[in-house]
Amino acid sequence: MRKFRIGSYIRAAMIANIIMIGFICLVSLVEDGMLDEVPQGMPFTDYNMAFYVIDTLVRATYIVFASVLISRIVIDEFRNKSITVLFMYPINRKKLIAAKLLVVMLFTFVAVIVGNLIVGIGFYIVNLYASIIPEPITWSLAAKELLKVTMGALATSFLSLIPLYFGMRKHSGPATIVSSLIVVAIVCQNVDGFTLYSIIAVPIGMALLGAAIAYMSIRNIEHVDVLN
Repeated sequence: MRKFRIGSYIRAAMIANIIMIGFICLVSLVEDGMLDEVPQGMPFTDYNMAFYVIDTLVRATYIVFASVLISRIVIDEFRNKSITVLFMYPINRKKLIAAKLLVVMLFTFVAVIVGNLIVGIGFYIVNLYASIIPEPITWSLAAKELLKVTMGALATSFLSLIPLYFGMRKHSGPATIVSSLIVVAIVCQNVDGFTLYSIIAVPIGMALLGAAIAYMSIRNIEHVDVLN
């Protein structure tokens, strides 16, 4: 983590959280100020909808964020052949690659939870003054949302490994990032309040796919000649 200056990614994540707070509040204030009555199906009719939109935005942001990390700490080392130096250490190759992927997963897991908390609290504070949502938030609702966010973050941490497959095929960083955008388009697309992610089998299936891709990526790493 020191080698790839993980602190710079943490700072970038905090900046992303601030931008998301601004975006969510701007959208909600525009809706509240320009419309006398919020049409059915529009976001921010209650805290459930607000937290749902926030979670979708945070999840999409950090899936792409994870692909940048994968590109930086895995794909680039294979493309530049610098991974050969790492493989010269008397450490099992599978453990080395698994450690890199674990860093990505842990970063994504924590970032999704913290991002939801920061953006959610930011929206709540703005709502106290702007009265975007008139109803008060309850502890039961907050606890329920926290549980949903934690489970969603766990699924997202595995799901974020899917771009690894496309990046490893040609050792291409751009392919890794573009494939993450495709994943975001699939799982975060909202049509009249419906997303594929709301079907419990979809995030579970894609999380298992991400885990399978991670396993396939390191399964034969001991026999891979990175110089080819």
